[in-house]
Order: sequence, then C-alpha cells, then structure tokens
Amino acid sequence: MKRVRLVKRIAQEFPDGALVNLGIGMPTMVANYIPQGRTILLHSENGFIGLGAHAEKGKEDPRLVNAGGQPVTIVPGGCYFDSAMSFAIIRGGHVDYTVLGALEVDMEGNLANYMIPGKMVPGMGGAMDLVVGAKNVIVAMEHVNKNGAPKILKKCALPLTAKGEVDLIVTDMAFIRVTKKGLVLEEIAEDTTVEEVLKATEAPMHVAGKIGRF
Repeated sequence: MKRVRLVKRIAQEFPDGALVNLGIGMPTMVANYIPQGRTILLHSENGFIGLGAHAEKGKEDPRLVNAGGQPVTIVPGGCYFDSAMSFAIIRGGHVDYTVLGALEVDMEGNLANYMIPGKMVPGMGGAMDLVVGAKNVIVAMEHVNKNGAPKILKKCALPLTAKGEVDLIVTDMAFIRVTKKGLVLEEIAEDTTVEEVLKATEAPMHVAGKIGRF
C-alpha cells in the first residue's frame, strides 16, 4: 500500500505531453497510475516509446517487456527501436523525466543507486545516462533501509551514479524537493508526521510553510 501511494504521487508530477522514463523496480509501477485524461509518453530504455500498464495475467506477450523484463503493454501509436536509438533519445536530452530507485541520496542531490562494494552487481544499466540526460530526475525509494538506517544523507557513502542531478525525492514517508539551498520537505504521507520524517532523515531539511499530504 505504501508503495502504491508513493508511485501514485509521482504519477501526478508529469505534465501533459511529457516523455518519461521509468527505471527498474518500483518506478515501473508508475505506469499503472497515470491520471486519466493526461497524455504521458513512457519510454523504456530497452527500445520503445508508448509503454503501457503491466500486462494482465494470461495476456502477456514474451516479446513485449520493460527494461526489467516484466510483461507490459504498449499504447496505440507506440513505437519500437533499437538500443542505439533509445540511448540517443536519452543522451540527446529528449527525456523530460526519469524515475529511478536509489540506495542513497544526499543533500546536494547526489545519487548512489547501482552498487554496494563487495556485493555482486549486474552493472549500472542506463542510470548514468538517464540522470544526466533527463531534464528532471525523480528518486522513488523507501525512506530508510532494511536495517532502519536513513537513506537520505548529508553525504553519500556509496559509489556515486551522478553528482547533483536529483530534483525530487519521493519516499513512503515524504515528498522532498532538492534546491540550491538544500532539501525542502513539501509533503508527508498521511500516516506520518513532520517530526517522524525529520528523525528518519540524516540530512538537514527545510520544512515548507504549508505541508501537504499524500
């Protein structure tokens, strides 16, 4: 339920006509909650624009999967292309938003999301290209890790994916904007408080004058 609330909130951010890339994992859920009446083009880095919701059970097409290998749908007018074209779109600055998961984010908008030293990793995928190429970078993640430690830090300790590229952090507890003056807490989840969010965050945050709820 918390993840659904999180991805629903992110889906509200995209203006009509935006081209949006959804990263592997939780970000792919955003495709299921695009507001009715809003035309959003979803880009999948493995080679198509027009990504739809997850395929219904029994109606999966093994040739139609998102970047994480999950069966999905394609909307009318969608198109396919090879990886070279896909990354030309990303590197050319044509993606309006990218939504990615994270291991750590810090107060300067730095992102660490692809490896933990000493553990096996498949690689960084397209994350480095996406966070630099997209016009807006949204991080979707749990507010704390499995051990209860904060994931929003004063300074990332893990190897960086990118420096200073994160614009928004949306967690199961909070909606946080990254600004030149630091992190600004703008909204909190309906089942939490400002005090609980601040306690679960290592990085200092400014609290907006009017706090919304999602």
